Amino acid sequence: MSVQLAGGILAIYFGLLLVISYITSRGADTNDFFTANRQSPWWLVAFGMIGTSISGLTFISVPGAVGKTYFTYYQVILGHSLGYLTIALVLMPLYYRLNLISIYGYLEKRFGFWAYKTGSAFFLLSRTIGSAARLYLAVNVLQIAIFEPIGVPFFLTVFISIALIWLYTHRGGVKTIIWTDTLQTLFLLVALFITIVLVGQQMNMGIGDMIQTIQKSEYSHMFEWDWKHPHFFGKDFLAGVFIAIVMTGLDQDLMQKNLTCKSIGEAQKNMFWFYWVLLFINLLFLALGALLYIYAQANQIAIPAKTDELYPLLALGGNFGTLAAVTFLLGIIAASYASSDSALTALTTSFCIDFLRIEKFQEVKRNKIKHWVHIGFSVLFFIVIGLFHIFNNQELIGAVFNLAGYTYGPLLGLFAFGLFTNTAIKDRYVPLVCVASPIITFILETQSQALFGGFGFAKLILNGSICYLLLWSIRVKAKI
Repeated sequence: MSVQLAGGILAIYFGLLLVISYITSRGADTNDFFTANRQSPWWLVAFGMIGTSISGLTFISVPGAVGKTYFTYYQVILGHSLGYLTIALVLMPLYYRLNLISIYGYLEKRFGFWAYKTGSAFFLLSRTIGSAARLYLAVNVLQIAIFEPIGVPFFLTVFISIALIWLYTHRGGVKTIIWTDTLQTLFLLVALFITIVLVGQQMNMGIGDMIQTIQKSEYSHMFEWDWKHPHFFGKDFLAGVFIAIVMTGLDQDLMQKNLTCKSIGEAQKNMFWFYWVLLFINLLFLALGALLYIYAQANQIAIPAKTDELYPLLALGGNFGTLAAVTFLLGIIAASYASSDSALTALTTSFCIDFLRIEKFQEVKRNKIKHWVHIGFSVLFFIVIGLFHIFNNQELIGAVFNLAGYTYGPLLGLFAFGLFTNTAIKDRYVPLVCVASPIITFILETQSQALFGGFGFAKLILNGSICYLLLWSIRVKAKI
């Protein structure tokens, strides 16, 4: 694919996003930016959330990881079913009943000031690093396909990418993102379907032939029953339950979209449909990964040391033709930007509501504060992506989930303790508890590697449990 073609695709793509931004942000105020005035159709939110959840990590890393972990990642996705059910039936009714903008406001009502700030701070840390990793993938692709051949340095590419996100989100916020993410999800899914068809054509296979070939290959191994294995079904399934709860239900980013629905009933409907579509889409990404490895082996193509690079290598290298390169570029941009733009808005919302108490100001000042916070997080994205570029040395999906096990664990512990007990705690000690639990988890994870391969994705459960127990230790004991 030529640089001119890639550049033209990028220009048209962001031109569409800017047009949508202009239409949706006319007359927008901070209420539109934070909540879209709670007027979003549920089906639009559900469709757009697919792109936000999948992200560039799924688009590149899930197919790439098939060579090492086969289809075992699907065990995690199956576990999401119970997680999303918990979100729909337990967490979302709570958020709607309390009429929350930031979901961490619940922690203040339940425990107090320090629990509130700590919960929000852990979200800011988790989402900043996770979203920077996702955007890093897209920036790498843009660098290879467009900017590097014309001599543009990597860090300028990062600046351009973040500036484009800022341009189409700075006025409308979540109101704009609900519509732009719908468009980006459409591009992502079209790219996935077309790529699978084109790979099959290169191997002279129809849909039925591809299904049979994948089933007969070693890559289709999905369930791991050896309890010592890092991807033992029990560990991965339970991890999937809690990953869904914390990375969706306890995450301001995805919950902010759900809270823009008109009613709790519509929000729950959105969550149920969203899961079933996600179940199917992830299976297709795994199938694509198997096909890419089968194709590479049949054509004696060396597998990159970083398996994240396999899909870009084959798609952009001309192996499947120009159409595959074009759809890959559209897909990775759509997946990564659908995740990053909403994260930037959610981070801005959380900081403005949770730390600056922006609701107490008049609209003019609120808008000014929101404007500078939005810029501030854009700059932070730039810095974190730069650091990630320098130090990254493993498959990104593993890196982000590994990090999530440590940073989302305290959120899981805080919300679980709040929901399942009526006990008050010594609020001032909550920051210490939430720092201690990831440290203890890291020590236990390190020591368990030799015994049973570590906790894997299930370290999130361990971390949340440790936080829960530590919170119990600082409970306010009833006077006798």
